[in-house]
Amino acid sequence: MPSIFAYQSSEVDWCESNFQYSELVAEFYNTFTNIPFLIFGPLMILLMYPYAQKRSRYIYVFWVLFMIIGLFSMYFHMTLSFLGQLLDEIAILWLLGSGYSIWMPRCYFPSFLEGNRSQFICLVFITTMASTLLSFLRPTVNAYVLNSIALHIVYIVCQEYRKTSNKELRHLIEVSVVLWAVALTSWVSDRLLCSFWQRIHFFYLHSIWHVLISITFPYGMVTMALVDANYEMPGETLKVRYWPRDSWPVGLPYVEIRGDDKNC
Repeated sequence: MPSIFAYQSSEVDWCESNFQYSELVAEFYNTFTNIPFLIFGPLMILLMYPYAQKRSRYIYVFWVLFMIIGLFSMYFHMTLSFLGQLLDEIAILWLLGSGYSIWMPRCYFPSFLEGNRSQFICLVFITTMASTLLSFLRPTVNAYVLNSIALHIVYIVCQEYRKTSNKELRHLIEVSVVLWAVALTSWVSDRLLCSFWQRIHFFYLHSIWHVLISITFPYGMVTMALVDANYEMPGETLKVRYWPRDSWPVGLPYVEIRGDDKNC
């Protein structure tokens, strides 16, 4: 099916004007605002190395998928091809699946699994594989489905927010949810209010989504790492640090292990 490789073969087209700056790049800003994924991914692998060695080396898979999302999203927005759209969305789906497998607290598992993480990982794998196949049926709704999965994650962190008195965890949850909400608002506005933004010549909301969501993922991952540590790493103390410096008002969060199993 050569048509899936063709420029503008996807039914999805964002608000930014096409081929405005180059005959090779369909959406210039939407393409190059994916660069933070390629910067933050390797950084987080390095920063989270001690934690991954202690908790699970599958965390590296999460960050490799994060970088792959950046590459596939660049390809999609550069070409607006159907193949690019599917690669972008499927990479996001598998990133979410890997996050669920690693950090989902056992108390949120379906009851029939009885807290067995190996069985939960198998369930996530089967569900992600089935969702991958289904994504070919109605490609225009894939992005909405992916954002609905984020609502479940927000529900979980809000439940944990009510339980904890840990100030670091509460702060991370607050920042993560606000970042996600602002990013989602940008995404929805670009999708549904495009005619308005075109009238005022502001085409950059989807680009803003890329930048904000690339920051949201590190915050969200560190949030889930702290939540997970309450249940899976008894006796270990996780300290939140920020790159490049803790004293800076803005930074990339990561955890340091400073080294009782708790119930939900």
